[in-house]
Amino acid sequence: MIYLDFEKPIEELNEQLVKLRKIGESGKVDVDSALTELEEKINDAKKNIYNSLTGWQRVQLSRHPERPYTLFYISKLCNRFIELHGDRTFGDDKAMIGGLGEIDGKPVMFIGQQKGENTKQRQYRNFGMANPEGYRKALRLMKMAEKFNIPIVSLIDTPGAYPGLEAEERGQGEAIAKNLMEMTTLKVPVICIIIGEGASGGALGIGIGDKVLMLENTWYSVISPESCSSILWHSWDFKEQAAEELKLTPEHMKKFKLIDGIIPEPIGGAHNNPEEMAITLKKEIKKHIAELENLNAEERIDMRIEKFSAMGVFND
Repeated sequence: MIYLDFEKPIEELNEQLVKLRKIGESGKVDVDSALTELEEKINDAKKNIYNSLTGWQRVQLSRHPERPYTLFYISKLCNRFIELHGDRTFGDDKAMIGGLGEIDGKPVMFIGQQKGENTKQRQYRNFGMANPEGYRKALRLMKMAEKFNIPIVSLIDTPGAYPGLEAEERGQGEAIAKNLMEMTTLKVPVICIIIGEGASGGALGIGIGDKVLMLENTWYSVISPESCSSILWHSWDFKEQAAEELKLTPEHMKKFKLIDGIIPEPIGGAHNNPEEMAITLKKEIKKHIAELENLNAEERIDMRIEKFSAMGVFND
């Protein structure tokens, strides 16, 4: 288990718990009451810490190296999954994955960023930062889903679209902009779920849907706290302050009506119980697909356009 800096009190208590259990296993001392007391202390510490997380701490949890990624969720959600490759224009982007899955007999088109679980995989997946061909592949799969009347689920987890020179040369901005336009009028249900980081246009490129949801310990913003800090204060040292000012937590996004709901995580974050998180996610996806399929395509499109058109509107 990897502990973040603000989780040190829990780490210390857990270390005491392990030592106490070893003493109990030796059979020389009765430690049952002490174990119960220590477990209560751990639960209290978790409640105190996780019920009062700052914006920056949410960002840290969203980036936890043990946090489950898109392919893990797909493997748990689907009875079957066939990954589809390529944008039919340039190549196959490994940071953006997609394919046909089946949830309890129901076909679903999955699209999402994949970061990689170790150093080699992260390099292979470009740390979840897609190139233009990734967004074009995503759009190709969305249009395929529309053709065969299959609902779309996008799982968003990216520090941003890849900002390299070659990405710009191949039309990064145009690829994302086209996705925004096309997703607005897709005739099938579209559910977008932020499972980790939701940064800038990299997230928006697969983030226009009938329902936009966030897991409890994720963030969604036009810019990362570090980049915001470097622009405003010319240093990364103010990233904690930037995270607070950006209002990037799920609660803020819900308050500003930029998302439609928040999906609770196991206490301590999705990485503490990935299996439970996958079960919760599956229930949410099935529920929203059933609700959206009760509407006809024209109703869904009108509601989608109305929702996104209302964002950012204010009165003097």
